[in-house]
Amino acid sequence: MIRPIVHDPAALSIPAELATPADAQVVTDLLDTLAAHTDNCVGMAANMIGVNKQIIVVQLGPFAVVMINPKIVDQHGAYDTKEGCLSLPGDRPTSRYHQITVKYKDQHFKPQQQRFNDFTAQIIQHELDHCAGKLI
Repeated sequence: MIRPIVHDPAALSIPAELATPADAQVVTDLLDTLAAHTDNCVGMAANMIGVNKQIIVVQLGPFAVVMINPKIVDQHGAYDTKEGCLSLPGDRPTSRYHQITVKYKDQHFKPQQQRFNDFTAQIIQHELDHCAGKLI
């Protein structure tokens, strides 16, 4: 189900709780909502649709990757950039890493670990900030 986008900074500033298999519908709703916004959005966190769980989705070309309870376990190559957010107007400065390694559970709750670079790494870091209640 496509859910409305949260724009309230106070709601977006609350750190997310760990997700469980009981949150499967949240994954579906997040994927549906991302698909509805592909013209101006490449990633979403569950708190952007009003669910305070550690679930993100990232658009990688034609595929959307689900990451449940993701954690960055390694990072290299810090740089400064500007980012926008579907939940907030305008662009804001932030710091990111060119390369990150993330441990997470996939849509079926199977453990995964993967390395991401450049723009994909930037998207993931942005969404993980959402999970931490951190706004750019």
